[in-house]
Parts: sequence; structure tokens; C-alpha cells
Amino acid sequence: MLEKRKRILIFSIAYFPHVGGAEVFVREVTKRLSSYEFDLICARFDRRLPRTDWIENVHVHRVGIGNITDKFLFPILGFLKAVRLHREHPYHLIHGIMANYAGLAALFFKWYSGRPLFLTEQSGDSEWTVFKYTWFIYPLFKRIYQDSDHVHVISNYLKGRVRSYGYRGPIDVIPNGVDIGHFTNHFHETDTRKLKDSLGIKEEEWVIITVSRLVLKNAIDDLIASLPYLKIPYKLLILGTGPDERKLRELTAKLGVESSVIFLGHIDHKELPRYLKLANVFVRPSLSEGLGNSFLESMATGVPVIGTPVGGIVDFLSDRKTGLLCPPRDPKTLADKIMTLVQDEYLRQELITNGLKLVQNGYDWKNIVGRIEQVYSCLNDQVPI
Repeated sequence: MLEKRKRILIFSIAYFPHVGGAEVFVREVTKRLSSYEFDLICARFDRRLPRTDWIENVHVHRVGIGNITDKFLFPILGFLKAVRLHREHPYHLIHGIMANYAGLAALFFKWYSGRPLFLTEQSGDSEWTVFKYTWFIYPLFKRIYQDSDHVHVISNYLKGRVRSYGYRGPIDVIPNGVDIGHFTNHFHETDTRKLKDSLGIKEEEWVIITVSRLVLKNAIDDLIASLPYLKIPYKLLILGTGPDERKLRELTAKLGVESSVIFLGHIDHKELPRYLKLANVFVRPSLSEGLGNSFLESMATGVPVIGTPVGGIVDFLSDRKTGLLCPPRDPKTLADKIMTLVQDEYLRQELITNGLKLVQNGYDWKNIVGRIEQVYSCLNDQVPI
């Protein structure tokens, strides 16, 4: 007789088509672990999205009325949905994605069901930002960590944060991975030239790229502020959207660099390698960072990276070995780092080679998902049904 597959319930504020590092992580885990049954509860956010959906190996349940308020209602709506689903087909394990509104729903369901809670923490927000949004429920927020049975973080920086909230159980530092095959795809030179032409990029222009949500923590304003210091023809490609877009556009006009900056908005994750292949350098001068998957994806594509020594970035970015480091909030030095790569092609190629080796050896999804499966197996064994 075939053994019945273990059932895992995932709580995540967002899921595809809304995509960030955490959503990519969930997709890679669920599509590779077909020996499990996965349900996922997320906020609906958009009325055009169906309330239930199948996305690869995941049965997705969206709750809410279809706008931003779904995020704030999620601890209650997500919990109530989980109770109904659990009564129909009991779950073995709860997987909460981040200590946020999804983490609260997962916590409530753990208290109700008694099932083990596996928490994944990937937040790139600063300590101040976390406090600003949680101070009014601080004791409850701490319980997300303290009542978890096992915690997974994507960087050593986040491991320290989890411990600071009083969690004393097992923690695994397992980074997000990179789809190596996807980001090392070869694109014909003719196709790359066509894309450059469509964007108005001249042959002599150096291409700087960033893939970032346009929010304060990613400090795209510092990147824009560094541009007047550059002494070369260039184009800056900004891939991503966010609440700071208007301010950033205004800054480009104020500095007189708007003709050299292209805001491309949201680019589908599948299309990212085509744009990264255009670049001579990837830059994100973050103020805080959980890990920084966009850096790793750029390395896999063969683009050298410049970042700041904050959060999880220092787990993989070693100065002048796998990239260049720059102090936060220092546009002049950032421009100097870009010029270093312009003037030193040997160093640039060395960073490309070392970056690709780093990603191939340490950030392949196959190995990463295997480590997550070990945690699943351990926790599932505690709940025979």
C-alpha cells in the first residue's frame, strides 16, 4: 500500500503573480517536493484573482476582498480559512513565511491545531522598520518566534534577530537559491543588441542595472545621486516598482540625469536574465537586507555586483573577491566603485568568475530544497496521523 502523502499548510501574505524572494522560495520548495501535499493561504489583493487556484504543486487559497486591506485582515481571515481546511483534511505541519501578518495567522493556527510550526524568516527590513510596524502588538509579535518549533533564516544577520526576540529552539541558516540554468542562459548577441536599441542604449554607454523594489531600504536615491560623479557615458536601468518611484523620478530631474536613467517598472522574473545580460555592473546600495537575491542572480548571469556591508549581504559579498563593497549613504564613494570597474577590466572579469563559482557551489536550489526537506521530515515525524 502506498504511504499517504504528508500535508503541509503554508501561510504567506502574497503569492504568485505577486513575486518577491519569499514567493520564489515557496515555489521552488513546493515544485521540487512532490512527495508532499501543499495548501497555501495568502491575501487576495486583487479582485481579478480567483479565490482558489492551482499553481504547479500548490493549492492556493486567497482570502480577503481584493485590495490592500486584505493584508491587515489576514491574521483572522487566514486563520479561519485554515480551520475550515483542517477540518476537511488535517495537516501535519504549518509553514509560516515571515514573522508578519502571515506569521500571526500561522501562530493562531498552531495554538488551535497543536501542529508544529516551521517559520521561515526572510525580512530585509531594518530593526527600526520592524519596530515601527509591530510596537503595538509587540508581545504577540515575539510569540511568532518564541512559539515556533523550528526556524529557518536566509542569513546570519537574521539568525541574530530571531535570537534577540527570545527564540531558543533550532535555527537553520539556509539561503535562498538561484535557478542556475535560467540565469546562465546564453542570449545571441543580435538579440541583446536589439534590446539595447529598443531602450536607446548606445554602444559606447556603460550599462548600470538595479533590480529593486523602490523603497527607502534599497537606497536607489543614493545610486541616482552617484551618477553626476561618473565621467563616462552611461545608462542606468531601474527594474522594479514601489512607493518611492515618483520621488526617484523627481530626483533624476533635479540632478539633470533623467536622460540617462530608464525606469522599466515590473519585469517578469522569467525575463530578468535578458536585461541583466545588458549590464556591465549591478548596483544596490542597500540600507538593510535580509540576503539580497538580486545580487546572486546577477552573479549567476555574469554581472559583477556592488553592494553595502549590511544585513545578509556580507554572507556572500567579499570585497574585491566576489564583488565590491561601499559604505551606505555615500554616493561619491559609490561612483568611485563603479569607476574602479570601468578602469580595471581584469578585476571586473575576476569578480565575474568568482561570483559565478560562488553561486554554482553554494546557491543551487536543488541542495537548498534538500535541506528544507530534512526539516519537514523531522517535524512531520512528530505528528503521526
